[in-house]
Amino acid sequence: MVVRHDKTTPGMKPVVMANLKEWPMTQSSSNTNRLWLIFIISFFTTAFTLTLIAAAAAAAAAAKGSAASSVPLRLSISNALLHYAATTNSTHMTSTELATITATVARCAAAASRCNLLVFGLTHEALLYKALNFDGRTNFLEENENLVSRFEQKHPGIEAYDVKYETRVGEMKRLLESARGELHGECRPVQNLLFSECKLALNSLPNHVYELSWDVILVDGPSGYHEAAPGRMSAIFTAAVLARSKKGGAAETHVFVHDFDREVEKVYSDEFLCRDNLVEVVGKLGHFVAERVSDERLMTGFRSVSASANSSSSSTSMA
Repeated sequence: MVVRHDKTTPGMKPVVMANLKEWPMTQSSSNTNRLWLIFIISFFTTAFTLTLIAAAAAAAAAAKGSAASSVPLRLSISNALLHYAATTNSTHMTSTELATITATVARCAAAASRCNLLVFGLTHEALLYKALNFDGRTNFLEENENLVSRFEQKHPGIEAYDVKYETRVGEMKRLLESARGELHGECRPVQNLLFSECKLALNSLPNHVYELSWDVILVDGPSGYHEAAPGRMSAIFTAAVLARSKKGGAAETHVFVHDFDREVEKVYSDEFLCRDNLVEVVGKLGHFVAERVSDERLMTGFRSVSASANSSSSSTSMA
Protein backbone atom coordinates (compact mmCIF):
# COMPACT_ATOMS: atom_id res chain seq x y z
CA MET A 1 0.00 0.00 0.00
CA VAL A 2 1.14 3.60 -0.63
CA VAL A 3 0.32 6.53 1.73
CA ARG A 4 0.17 9.82 -0.09
CA HIS A 5 0.24 13.18 1.76
CA ASP A 6 -1.43 16.10 0.02
CA LYS A 7 0.97 18.94 0.40
CA THR A 8 -1.39 21.54 -1.00
CA THR A 9 -3.99 21.09 1.76
CA PRO A 10 -2.49 21.23 5.25
CA GLY A 11 -4.17 19.29 7.97
CA MET A 12 -5.72 16.77 5.73
CA LYS A 13 -5.46 13.09 6.70
CA PRO A 14 -3.27 10.85 4.60
CA VAL A 15 -5.05 9.20 1.73
CA VAL A 16 -4.50 5.44 1.47
CA MET A 17 -4.44 4.24 -2.15
CA ALA A 18 -4.07 0.79 -3.71
CA ASN A 19 -0.76 -0.08 -5.24
CA LEU A 20 -1.03 0.91 -8.85
CA LYS A 21 0.97 -2.18 -9.91
CA GLU A 22 -1.41 -4.67 -8.22
CA TRP A 23 -4.36 -4.13 -10.57
CA PRO A 24 -2.64 -5.26 -13.78
CA MET A 25 -1.19 -8.36 -12.04
CA THR A 26 -4.59 -9.43 -10.69
CA GLN A 27 -6.26 -8.92 -14.04
CA SER A 28 -3.48 -10.83 -15.90
CA SER A 29 -3.73 -13.84 -13.52
CA SER A 30 -7.49 -13.99 -13.99
CA ASN A 31 -7.14 -13.93 -17.76
CA THR A 32 -4.52 -16.71 -17.69
CA ASN A 33 -6.74 -19.00 -15.63
CA ARG A 34 -9.66 -18.36 -17.97
CA LEU A 35 -7.51 -19.24 -21.01
CA TRP A 36 -6.37 -22.49 -19.41
CA LEU A 37 -9.96 -23.44 -18.62
CA ILE A 38 -11.02 -22.77 -22.21
CA PHE A 39 -8.06 -24.80 -23.52
CA ILE A 40 -8.85 -27.80 -21.31
CA ILE A 41 -12.53 -27.78 -22.27
CA SER A 42 -11.64 -27.47 -25.98
CA PHE A 43 -9.09 -30.29 -25.75
CA PHE A 44 -11.47 -32.77 -24.17
CA THR A 45 -14.30 -31.77 -26.50
CA THR A 46 -12.08 -32.33 -29.54
CA ALA A 47 -10.78 -35.64 -28.19
CA PHE A 48 -14.31 -36.89 -27.48
CA THR A 49 -15.47 -35.87 -30.97
CA LEU A 50 -12.53 -37.60 -32.63
CA THR A 51 -13.18 -40.75 -30.58
CA LEU A 52 -16.81 -40.83 -31.72
CA ILE A 53 -15.77 -40.38 -35.36
CA ALA A 54 -13.15 -43.13 -35.13
CA ALA A 55 -15.59 -45.54 -33.49
CA ALA A 56 -18.23 -44.85 -36.13
CA ALA A 57 -15.70 -45.37 -38.92
CA ALA A 58 -14.49 -48.65 -37.40
CA ALA A 59 -18.05 -49.92 -37.03
CA ALA A 60 -18.83 -49.00 -40.62
CA ALA A 61 -15.69 -50.74 -41.86
CA ALA A 62 -16.47 -53.87 -39.85
CA ALA A 63 -20.02 -53.96 -41.20
CA LYS A 64 -18.74 -53.49 -44.73
CA GLY A 65 -16.15 -56.27 -44.27
CA SER A 66 -18.77 -58.63 -42.86
CA ALA A 67 -21.10 -57.96 -45.75
CA ALA A 68 -18.30 -58.39 -48.27
CA SER A 69 -17.30 -61.76 -46.81
CA SER A 70 -20.75 -63.18 -47.52
CA VAL A 71 -20.92 -61.88 -51.08
CA PRO A 72 -20.11 -64.51 -53.73
CA LEU A 73 -17.01 -64.02 -55.85
CA ARG A 74 -17.72 -61.65 -58.73
CA LEU A 75 -18.26 -63.40 -62.04
CA SER A 76 -15.56 -61.30 -63.71
CA ILE A 77 -12.98 -62.40 -61.13
CA SER A 78 -14.08 -66.02 -61.39
CA ASN A 79 -13.78 -65.92 -65.18
CA ALA A 80 -10.36 -64.28 -64.98
CA LEU A 81 -9.06 -66.95 -62.61
CA LEU A 82 -10.49 -69.67 -64.81
CA HIS A 83 -8.93 -68.16 -67.94
CA TYR A 84 -5.54 -67.82 -66.24
CA ALA A 85 -5.49 -71.41 -65.00
CA ALA A 86 -6.55 -72.81 -68.38
CA THR A 87 -4.28 -70.73 -70.62
CA THR A 88 -1.11 -71.20 -68.56
CA ASN A 89 -1.49 -74.95 -68.26
CA SER A 90 -2.07 -76.65 -71.58
CA THR A 91 -1.08 -80.14 -70.40
CA HIS A 92 -3.59 -80.70 -67.59
CA MET A 93 -7.24 -79.59 -67.46
CA THR A 94 -9.06 -77.86 -70.29
CA SER A 95 -11.10 -74.70 -69.83
CA THR A 96 -14.37 -76.64 -70.20
CA GLU A 97 -13.32 -79.15 -67.53
CA LEU A 98 -12.32 -76.35 -65.17
CA ALA A 99 -15.54 -74.47 -65.91
CA THR A 100 -17.56 -77.52 -64.81
CA ILE A 101 -15.78 -77.64 -61.44
CA THR A 102 -15.92 -73.87 -61.07
CA ALA A 103 -19.68 -73.76 -61.59
CA THR A 104 -20.26 -76.47 -58.98
CA VAL A 105 -18.02 -74.82 -56.36
CA ALA A 106 -19.70 -71.45 -57.02
CA ARG A 107 -23.16 -72.97 -56.52
CA CYS A 108 -21.98 -74.68 -53.36
CA ALA A 109 -20.53 -71.44 -51.97
CA ALA A 110 -23.76 -69.59 -52.71
CA ALA A 111 -26.04 -72.27 -51.22
CA ALA A 112 -24.04 -73.17 -48.11
CA SER A 113 -22.74 -70.94 -45.35
CA ARG A 114 -19.37 -72.66 -45.73
CA CYS A 115 -18.51 -74.89 -48.69
CA ASN A 116 -16.09 -77.75 -47.99
CA LEU A 117 -13.88 -78.76 -50.91
CA LEU A 118 -11.52 -81.77 -50.80
CA VAL A 119 -8.97 -82.24 -53.58
CA PHE A 120 -6.83 -85.31 -54.15
CA GLY A 121 -3.71 -83.97 -55.83
CA LEU A 122 -1.82 -80.68 -55.47
CA THR A 123 -1.92 -79.57 -59.09
CA HIS A 124 -1.43 -76.40 -61.10
CA GLU A 125 -5.03 -75.40 -60.38
CA ALA A 126 -4.70 -75.50 -56.58
CA LEU A 127 -4.69 -71.71 -56.15
CA LEU A 128 -7.70 -71.45 -58.45
CA TYR A 129 -9.72 -73.83 -56.28
CA LYS A 130 -8.63 -72.01 -53.13
CA ALA A 131 -9.62 -68.64 -54.59
CA LEU A 132 -12.99 -69.85 -55.87
CA ASN A 133 -13.84 -71.28 -52.45
CA PHE A 134 -12.57 -68.15 -50.69
CA ASP A 135 -15.15 -68.22 -47.91
CA GLY A 136 -15.08 -72.01 -47.38
CA ARG A 137 -12.57 -74.69 -46.45
CA THR A 138 -10.33 -76.30 -49.07
CA ASN A 139 -7.99 -79.23 -48.33
CA PHE A 140 -5.44 -80.84 -50.63
CA LEU A 141 -4.12 -84.41 -50.29
CA GLU A 142 -0.85 -84.99 -52.14
CA GLU A 143 1.48 -87.99 -52.52
CA ASN A 144 4.65 -85.88 -52.85
CA GLU A 145 5.77 -84.72 -49.42
CA ASN A 146 8.39 -82.33 -50.81
CA LEU A 147 5.83 -80.68 -53.09
CA VAL A 148 3.53 -80.11 -50.12
CA SER A 149 6.34 -78.54 -48.11
CA ARG A 150 7.44 -76.22 -50.93
CA PHE A 151 3.88 -75.23 -51.79
CA GLU A 152 2.97 -74.40 -48.19
CA GLN A 153 6.11 -72.29 -47.77
CA LYS A 154 5.28 -70.32 -50.90
CA HIS A 155 1.56 -70.10 -50.16
CA PRO A 156 1.03 -70.12 -46.34
CA GLY A 157 -2.77 -70.02 -46.70
CA ILE A 158 -2.90 -73.41 -48.44
CA GLU A 159 -4.04 -76.37 -46.33
CA ALA A 160 -2.26 -79.41 -47.82
CA TYR A 161 -1.29 -82.81 -46.40
CA ASP A 162 1.01 -85.51 -47.70
CA VAL A 163 -0.51 -88.98 -48.13
CA LYS A 164 1.24 -92.34 -48.32
CA TYR A 165 -0.47 -94.69 -50.77
CA GLU A 166 -0.02 -98.44 -50.38
CA THR A 167 -1.54 -99.41 -53.76
CA ARG A 168 -0.13 -99.85 -57.26
CA VAL A 169 -1.87 -99.60 -60.62
CA GLY A 170 -0.75 -103.14 -61.46
CA GLU A 171 -2.80 -104.42 -58.48
CA MET A 172 -6.08 -102.82 -59.52
CA LYS A 173 -7.92 -106.07 -60.36
CA ARG A 174 -6.79 -107.92 -57.25
CA LEU A 175 -7.67 -104.99 -55.01
CA LEU A 176 -11.10 -104.69 -56.62
CA GLU A 177 -11.89 -108.36 -56.02
CA SER A 178 -10.70 -108.03 -52.42
CA ALA A 179 -12.98 -105.03 -51.84
CA ARG A 180 -15.96 -106.80 -53.38
CA GLY A 181 -15.49 -109.62 -50.90
CA GLU A 182 -15.62 -107.14 -47.99
CA LEU A 183 -18.57 -104.96 -49.07
CA HIS A 184 -20.45 -105.87 -45.91
CA GLY A 185 -17.33 -105.79 -43.77
CA GLU A 186 -14.23 -103.62 -43.84
CA CYS A 187 -15.00 -102.16 -47.28
CA ARG A 188 -18.64 -101.20 -46.61
CA PRO A 189 -19.90 -97.85 -47.98
CA VAL A 190 -20.80 -96.27 -44.63
CA GLN A 191 -18.06 -96.24 -42.01
CA ASN A 192 -15.41 -94.21 -40.23
CA LEU A 193 -12.37 -94.77 -42.44
CA LEU A 194 -10.05 -93.87 -39.58
CA PHE A 195 -10.63 -97.37 -38.21
CA SER A 196 -11.04 -99.23 -41.50
CA GLU A 197 -8.89 -102.24 -42.42
CA CYS A 198 -10.02 -102.22 -46.05
CA LYS A 199 -7.00 -102.34 -48.39
CA LEU A 200 -8.45 -99.47 -50.43
CA ALA A 201 -9.18 -97.19 -47.48
CA LEU A 202 -7.01 -94.22 -46.62
CA ASN A 203 -6.98 -94.41 -42.83
CA SER A 204 -3.97 -92.21 -42.00
CA LEU A 205 -5.37 -88.83 -43.01
CA PRO A 206 -5.78 -85.97 -40.50
CA ASN A 207 -8.78 -86.64 -38.25
CA HIS A 208 -10.76 -83.64 -39.49
CA VAL A 209 -10.84 -85.08 -43.01
CA TYR A 210 -13.07 -87.89 -41.72
CA GLU A 211 -15.14 -85.57 -39.53
CA LEU A 212 -15.97 -82.81 -42.02
CA SER A 213 -18.93 -83.10 -44.39
CA TRP A 214 -17.42 -82.52 -47.82
CA ASP A 215 -19.66 -80.83 -50.38
CA VAL A 216 -17.34 -81.21 -53.37
CA ILE A 217 -14.56 -83.78 -53.85
CA LEU A 218 -12.13 -83.75 -56.77
CA VAL A 219 -9.99 -86.80 -57.52
CA ASP A 220 -7.04 -85.55 -59.56
CA GLY A 221 -4.31 -87.55 -57.86
CA PRO A 222 -2.22 -89.47 -57.11
CA SER A 223 -0.27 -90.37 -60.25
CA GLY A 224 -1.44 -93.34 -62.27
CA TYR A 225 0.30 -93.37 -65.63
CA HIS A 226 2.29 -96.60 -65.17
CA GLU A 227 2.01 -99.96 -63.41
CA ALA A 228 4.19 -98.97 -60.44
CA ALA A 229 2.30 -95.71 -59.78
CA PRO A 230 -0.08 -95.59 -56.78
CA GLY A 231 -3.14 -95.09 -58.98
CA ARG A 232 -6.42 -93.54 -57.86
CA MET A 233 -8.13 -96.65 -56.56
CA SER A 234 -7.87 -95.62 -52.90
CA ALA A 235 -8.75 -92.00 -53.64
CA ILE A 236 -11.95 -92.97 -55.47
CA PHE A 237 -12.96 -95.52 -52.81
CA THR A 238 -12.28 -93.01 -50.01
CA ALA A 239 -14.24 -90.27 -51.79
CA ALA A 240 -17.19 -92.65 -52.20
CA VAL A 241 -17.21 -93.58 -48.50
CA LEU A 242 -16.87 -89.95 -47.36
CA ALA A 243 -19.85 -89.00 -49.53
CA ARG A 244 -22.02 -91.86 -48.21
CA SER A 245 -20.98 -91.37 -44.56
CA LYS A 246 -21.26 -87.59 -44.19
CA LYS A 247 -23.22 -86.41 -41.15
CA GLY A 248 -24.11 -82.80 -41.89
CA GLY A 249 -24.47 -80.30 -44.70
CA ALA A 250 -26.24 -81.06 -47.96
CA ALA A 251 -27.29 -84.64 -48.58
CA GLU A 252 -25.50 -84.67 -51.93
CA THR A 253 -21.77 -84.65 -52.59
CA HIS A 254 -20.40 -83.74 -56.01
CA VAL A 255 -17.47 -85.99 -56.87
CA PHE A 256 -15.28 -85.24 -59.89
CA VAL A 257 -12.83 -87.79 -61.28
CA HIS A 258 -10.22 -86.52 -63.71
CA ASP A 259 -8.64 -88.74 -66.38
CA PHE A 260 -11.94 -90.60 -66.49
CA ASP A 261 -10.92 -92.11 -69.83
CA ARG A 262 -8.29 -94.33 -68.16
CA GLU A 263 -9.09 -97.86 -67.03
CA VAL A 264 -8.51 -97.44 -63.29
CA GLU A 265 -10.54 -94.24 -63.03
CA LYS A 266 -13.43 -95.61 -65.08
CA VAL A 267 -13.64 -99.07 -63.48
CA TYR A 268 -13.33 -97.87 -59.88
CA SER A 269 -15.71 -94.96 -60.41
CA ASP A 270 -18.35 -97.31 -61.85
CA GLU A 271 -17.85 -99.66 -58.91
CA PHE A 272 -17.83 -97.25 -55.95
CA LEU A 273 -19.32 -93.98 -57.17
CA CYS A 274 -21.76 -95.96 -59.35
CA ARG A 275 -22.70 -95.35 -62.95
CA ASP A 276 -26.24 -94.43 -61.87
CA ASN A 277 -24.79 -91.37 -60.13
CA LEU A 278 -22.86 -90.18 -63.20
CA VAL A 279 -24.48 -86.90 -64.29
CA GLU A 280 -22.05 -85.79 -67.00
CA VAL A 281 -18.71 -86.37 -68.66
CA VAL A 282 -16.86 -83.27 -69.83
CA GLY A 283 -13.69 -84.07 -71.70
CA LYS A 284 -11.73 -86.33 -69.37
CA LEU A 285 -13.74 -85.29 -66.32
CA GLY A 286 -16.42 -87.53 -64.83
CA HIS A 287 -19.01 -85.82 -62.62
CA PHE A 288 -20.89 -87.90 -60.05
CA VAL A 289 -23.45 -86.88 -57.45
CA ALA A 290 -23.60 -89.28 -54.49
CA GLU A 291 -26.04 -89.04 -51.60
CA ARG A 292 -25.35 -89.82 -47.97
CA VAL A 293 -26.86 -93.05 -46.65
CA SER A 294 -29.16 -92.89 -43.63
CA ASP A 295 -29.93 -96.61 -43.59
CA GLU A 296 -27.38 -99.19 -44.79
CA ARG A 297 -30.19 -101.69 -45.27
CA LEU A 298 -31.20 -99.67 -48.32
CA MET A 299 -27.83 -100.35 -49.93
CA THR A 300 -26.60 -103.23 -52.06
CA GLY A 301 -22.88 -102.69 -51.82
CA PHE A 302 -22.30 -99.10 -52.95
CA ARG A 303 -25.59 -98.97 -54.87
CA SER A 304 -28.97 -98.15 -53.39
CA VAL A 305 -31.63 -100.85 -53.58
CA SER A 306 -33.77 -98.73 -55.90
CA ALA A 307 -30.84 -98.02 -58.23
CA SER A 308 -29.95 -101.72 -58.34
CA ALA A 309 -33.55 -102.60 -59.17
CA ASN A 310 -33.65 -100.02 -61.92
CA SER A 311 -30.39 -101.35 -63.37
CA SER A 312 -31.71 -104.90 -63.32
CA SER A 313 -35.00 -103.93 -64.99
CA SER A 314 -33.15 -101.96 -67.63
CA SER A 315 -30.89 -104.92 -68.39
CA THR A 316 -33.92 -107.25 -68.59
CA SER A 317 -35.84 -104.93 -70.93
CA MET A 318 -32.80 -104.57 -73.19
CA ALA A 319 -32.42 -108.33 -73.36
